[in-house]
This record gives sequence, C-alpha cells and structure tokens, in this order.
Amino acid sequence: MAADLPALVDDLVAESAALHAVLERLGPSQWSLPTFAAGWTVGDQVSHLAYFDEATRQSLADPAQFRREADVLTSGGDGFPDRIAAQHRGRPGADLLSWFCDARAALVVAYRAVDPGCRLPWYGPDMSPASSVTARLMETWAHGQDILDALHIDRSPTARLRHIADLGIRAAPYSHAVNRLPPPKVPIRVELSAPDGDVWTWGPPDARDRVVGSAMDFCLVVTQRRHRADSDLIVTGPTAQQWVAIAQAFAGPAGPGRAPQAVGSGAGGLETPVRDLGTSGCRPRSRNSSDGKQEVDTKEER
Repeated sequence: MAADLPALVDDLVAESAALHAVLERLGPSQWSLPTFAAGWTVGDQVSHLAYFDEATRQSLADPAQFRREADVLTSGGDGFPDRIAAQHRGRPGADLLSWFCDARAALVVAYRAVDPGCRLPWYGPDMSPASSVTARLMETWAHGQDILDALHIDRSPTARLRHIADLGIRAAPYSHAVNRLPPPKVPIRVELSAPDGDVWTWGPPDARDRVVGSAMDFCLVVTQRRHRADSDLIVTGPTAQQWVAIAQAFAGPAGPGRAPQAVGSGAGGLETPVRDLGTSGCRPRSRNSSDGKQEVDTKEER
C-alpha cells in the first residue's frame, strides 16, 4: 500500500512543533548545555537539524547540485556531521532557532509539492519522498531526545512513534551492511505496545526470533538513544539479539550507540504544555524575543 505522503508531512509538522515548544523556552546558557552525544551541545543538535533540512530541500529542488555538494562534503570522511556542528557552534540560540524554523518551514512546503513517485538522492541510498519525510521525522525525534535528556525532561510517547519503529525495522538490512554483516535470513517478529494501548506488529506470528516491548523503548534503541539493557525490550533468538545490538534507523556509518545507563531519568519539566504551533511546525519569532525569557527548569546531575 502506498504511503500517505500528506499525512506523513502532517506528522513531521507535529513533531517539529513539539520540539519548537521546548526550544523557544530555552535561556541563552541552555543552548550550550552538553548532550549525551559526545562533544555535542543542545545548539549543535539544532544546527544539525537545520543544516540537513536545507540539504534535504536541495535534494528535492536540485538533485544534481545536491550530489555535487554531497560529494565534496563526504570527501573529508564520515565525520562530516561533527565538522558541521563545529562550524556553527557558538551561534546564539535565537539564531539557531530561527534557522531551524525557516529551514523546516521551507522543507515542509517543498514536501507538499513533491511528486510522490520521484527518487531523492541522499548521503546513503536514494529514497522516496515518503522515506525522506519519515527520516526527517525520525531525526527530529531522536535529536529532540538528546535535547530533552540534556534538560532532564521526560516526554510522552505519541502515535508518531510508529513511523520511527517502522523505519528502524525496514533498516535492518542496512544496519547489518554498515556493520559488515550479512542480512538476517531468519524472520523476526516485532510486537510493540503503542501509546494508546494497541499492539503494533511486524513479521510472521510464528517466528522464533522476537522483539517485544514498548514502542517508546524500541524507538530509543533503534535510534541509538538508549542501550538495550536500559530498555524494556525482551529479545529472543540469536538473529534478533544480533540485530537489536546493532540496529540503527539512520543513514551513515555504524553508530557507536550509547553505553548502558549513560542517560539518567528525567526529573524536570516544562511549565506550560505543548501548544499547536501552526502548519509550518515552527512559530515565527523576533530576534529579541528571548529577552526576559524564563529558562526551562532543569536538574543538574551531581
């Protein structure tokens, strides 16, 4: 069944709005807080999203130019995300937020106009527009998780997790390939408890290799934001165990993952609920709108 591209874009907008609701309340010093991604600050997470939103839009508008620029960027090695983060490190938080909002709004417009049947170049394999939207949603959620962890804020799971879980499952062959392993030949059954109490399933019901747990924890594991040992996942069978140990829902080289118990539980929170921030996913703000802003309440680790 063909993906519902407009609905996917709507979910990307909603995920963008949820992240924006956190970012707009950060004080100047909080943009420099370290995250659990080694060497990256909160600001680095946002510049990463903004940069690759612009790159994605270029892949839609001018695939040939995207390929030329991607070749130059990747010629320096696989560490180009770190180089991009370093290049923009130190920019004021207000500038980073405006950049992210403008880039995301323009990307949403481009997604709504794209031919659903075309192929888009990327740093890994080419992909469909639906896969591209899903990848941007996953990146927004995953890097948003890094930011929330740095601020010690818990998040509530949403039905949008299904997109991330599905991407993580479909990326199983890629996860094996970047780890120089053959693709799994044994079927794997995945059963995830959804936020609304439903159960999402993939794979044959009679498969001996199985992954069972909450959708939230599964997504944290396949985006490498949590170690499997810190999740509620029950993994049965050698094929499933090998996959979960290396699973990654993102393109690029094999990710290092997170060490067990690397991330503590959240103990902070936002004083106001997430609001509907409009169809672009970001609400326009003035350059001086951070004046007098109350910082998000955080808890320092000792």
